[in-house]
Amino acid sequence: MSYAYEYAVPAAQAIPAERAAFIRRTYGHLAGAILVFIGLEALLLRVPGIENVVGGMLSSWWLILLAFMGVSWLADYWARSDTSRGLQYVGLGVYVLLEAAIFLPLLYIAEHNFPKAIGTAGIITGAMFAGLTAVVFVTRSDFSFLRTTLTIGGFLAIGLIFAGMLLGFTLGLWFSFAMVTLASGFILYTTSNVLHHYRTDQHVAASLALFASVALLFWYVLLIVMRSRD
Repeated sequence: MSYAYEYAVPAAQAIPAERAAFIRRTYGHLAGAILVFIGLEALLLRVPGIENVVGGMLSSWWLILLAFMGVSWLADYWARSDTSRGLQYVGLGVYVLLEAAIFLPLLYIAEHNFPKAIGTAGIITGAMFAGLTAVVFVTRSDFSFLRTTLTIGGFLAIGLIFAGMLLGFTLGLWFSFAMVTLASGFILYTTSNVLHHYRTDQHVAASLALFASVALLFWYVLLIVMRSRD
């Protein structure tokens, strides 16, 4: 077993210089993950015949969601590794690739049927993320008390999504707004963990958690923008 991280401490207990360096690394990795995601989507959307891939994905969407949940759990587990920095980066990289794949059908539909919806959703998501981040950094509040509520909300959302696919009913606009609220809660929770609970060696895991929350927020903001233009 490696003891490379034996002396790491929670960010709240670290000296100011170490805490600041940890925060910079976390948000630097988050920015990198977002840029890689954007680049991958830009490439995928321009691959010849990509509409056939999108059609195949939509026809087996429930299987894709199950695979996404399983592999994303594994990627997060790798990103939290205490024995291998390389494995942490593998986890983050795999998760970004997964998000690029799962987003492909939605972004394809948005690009071809709702002009400028992607850009609009991106701006709204960025503004919301910045505002929520500022709330945590300015107030220094610890939102770890949200964990139980967010966990229950996440399982309820998954249940509703699969029930809708199995029973053939459509989740309406109310569900998208509820999911935006849930994603906002995850951003508050994860950002406060960056300030208070993550160790100073866990910047890769922290950036993955933030990226997952931003991706969830962007998904449902984009759905709302698209439905507002129907």
